[in-house]
Amino acid sequence: MNRTQSGRDDLAKWLASQPESFYEAGVLPNLHQLGWSKAEQAAFVPALSEAGRVAAGVLDDWVKLNNLGENLPRMAGWDAIGRRGEPVQHHPSWREAGRLIYGTGIMAAYRGSPQPHRFILSLFYLTCHVGEGGHNCPLACTAGAIRALTALGTQTQKDRYLGPLLNPDFDQNFTAAQFLTELQGGSDVGANATLATQVEDGSWRIQGEKWFCSNVDADVALITARVQGGPEGTRGLGLFLIPAKKPNGDWNDFRVRRLKDKLGTRSMASGEIDFEAAYAEALGPVNQGFFNMMRWVVNTSRLYNAVGCSAHIQRASLIARSYAQNRRAFGEPIAAYPMVQESLAFLQSDADACIAGSWLLAALQEQVEADEADTDTQAFYRVALNLNKVHTAKVAHDAINRAIQVLGGNGAIESFSILPRLLRDNVVYENWEGTHNVLLLQVLKDCKKHTVHEGFFRFLEGKLGSELVSPVHLQFEALLSQSWDTATLNLHPVGAQMATLVQLAGLSLLENEQGRATMRLLTQRYLSPPRLHDAGYLDLLRQCLGTAQDRQ
Repeated sequence: MNRTQSGRDDLAKWLASQPESFYEAGVLPNLHQLGWSKAEQAAFVPALSEAGRVAAGVLDDWVKLNNLGENLPRMAGWDAIGRRGEPVQHHPSWREAGRLIYGTGIMAAYRGSPQPHRFILSLFYLTCHVGEGGHNCPLACTAGAIRALTALGTQTQKDRYLGPLLNPDFDQNFTAAQFLTELQGGSDVGANATLATQVEDGSWRIQGEKWFCSNVDADVALITARVQGGPEGTRGLGLFLIPAKKPNGDWNDFRVRRLKDKLGTRSMASGEIDFEAAYAEALGPVNQGFFNMMRWVVNTSRLYNAVGCSAHIQRASLIARSYAQNRRAFGEPIAAYPMVQESLAFLQSDADACIAGSWLLAALQEQVEADEADTDTQAFYRVALNLNKVHTAKVAHDAINRAIQVLGGNGAIESFSILPRLLRDNVVYENWEGTHNVLLLQVLKDCKKHTVHEGFFRFLEGKLGSELVSPVHLQFEALLSQSWDTATLNLHPVGAQMATLVQLAGLSLLENEQGRATMRLLTQRYLSPPRLHDAGYLDLLRQCLGTAQDRQ
């Protein structure tokens, strides 16, 4: 056999070695085993196992097809005889992917009371192994709409919108969107100018434009708009629900100006919208619109965002590890070389840490909503939610790049693996629901104004002990004593250490050798000063990688 054929055979073995289910391939079953009762495991694990199998098989295939340039969404808007119709045209592969994703029952699970966030976000984690896929951003938006309607909606609104939003049949259901961004606003939401005016029947009319509208062809959109005659800034923003079609069945009074040509998440249509006295309904009191948008919609999306980035890391880890085991160089599989082993261990430890921290927050969300969380837990959740969103996105970016390096030149080829698309998708995730700077500034403001960092660190000490937590606590206290401008410049390094503690608290559930090794490696990488390594470091890397049997 010639060398070229041998190399091609090795790559064929790599393709054949991809997991049949994304569920069994990662740390998720271990978290479920330790975090759920036997009744919860019996209720949820079969659905997760099936979702993992679907995501690793036919869903991955449909999403790959839909992401080809010729199959991306296009502007539509009118039928052959000039009647107004759907604003966006999608390739059939997009609908096939939607049927599979919503068919997992992920949105239908919000019917449960209390809402089972750990189960729902575990399903989301599995579908995100294929990248955004044209539907995972809309899932987060739909989840926010469901939660906002459940908490704030009138009975008429619930009767009209909740049923379709909860329906798992993608051919019949509603999906939702959230439109906050305006051209002049961006992160400065208080500068938004879209105007809401109430009319005689109690409904509202929306006039203005939104600049970045993802899932632009959603059936229902939640938006913020300035209430006519209200105060300036965010206090003057109401929360409104805008259906694509008015109650009489006619299309609502808005138009999609154009679609965004995005770097990533290209299967999901994002656009710009002009509202031209569009019909809208207030959702909750209009003088609490910004607060309610943040609580029920944006904070929901931030946790979804972190889970999606966690899935990106895990998929990158699976691809890089299997490639390294099958790709040969200088007579050995490249997985035999220490620097490759380090890359693989970094990938797997980051993958485990990011989902473990996010899983912890999903569990705490259940406690907070059931009024079972003490003040320290509530403070921890408030701070950690923003830190975790920043950290998972940044770590995922670096991790996918690391996986591309393992594949070498092949890693940069769009048709060779999902890695280039994951990287492009992840860049968009990094900017959704608040940039890194915006979220870290929110943490600083919350801690200066409400001293929530005190409960944050007490919670962590209860999980991890003071020896690990105290040095970071002292650094953050020193940061708080600095001038505002100086403190902001120290937010990134100190915030990363605080976020690492969040992930270590999640990993503390894993009471096995691999889990302990992962915690030691993360501590060395993110909490300790650089140092020269010794032979014991290589043993640690190998413990973090474990074996396939260990991971099950």
